[in-house]
Amino acid sequence: MERLWAPWRMKYILSSKPEGCIFCEKVAEERDEENLILYRGKSSFLILNTFPYNCGHLMVVPYRHIRDLEKLSVPESTELVKLTQLSVQTLKAVLKPEGFNIGMNLGRVAGAGVEDHLHIHIIPRWNGDTNFMPLLADTKVLSESLNETYKRIVEGMRNARDAATLPDAGHSR
Repeated sequence: MERLWAPWRMKYILSSKPEGCIFCEKVAEERDEENLILYRGKSSFLILNTFPYNCGHLMVVPYRHIRDLEKLSVPESTELVKLTQLSVQTLKAVLKPEGFNIGMNLGRVAGAGVEDHLHIHIIPRWNGDTNFMPLLADTKVLSESLNETYKRIVEGMRNARDAATLPDAGHSR
């Protein structure tokens, strides 16, 4: 059996968590660039992960604070999938990954860091993106700052909007 190790995530796992919901707080602040919010739709938004597994690790999050996937409305479910598609399309154009990990961690035992507000992870992958650094030096090497990645992805989404591929009701900052 192979094992996937991500020891740099322990800093996040063991860090003290704010009392409220990080997703609800960030989206309410209206400071999208500072909070790494890439796009706002009708019922969901896109945000860059502050503790990424890889450069370009995005999350699609419903505005509604909800933990149960089966309780999403049809419009919420539809927009979550559309924004996941937009994320993949944009990341392919901007970062040119060779593959993706896309998924949800529902519940603490499933690995949810924010277990009361469901979200979808979109993680771009490249051949050889895992190396010896996390294992030997407890360090994850990211090739670009979060702010630079944010700017590149926002520009990619603008290009997608110009090509009329963005969902109708959203806006990016």
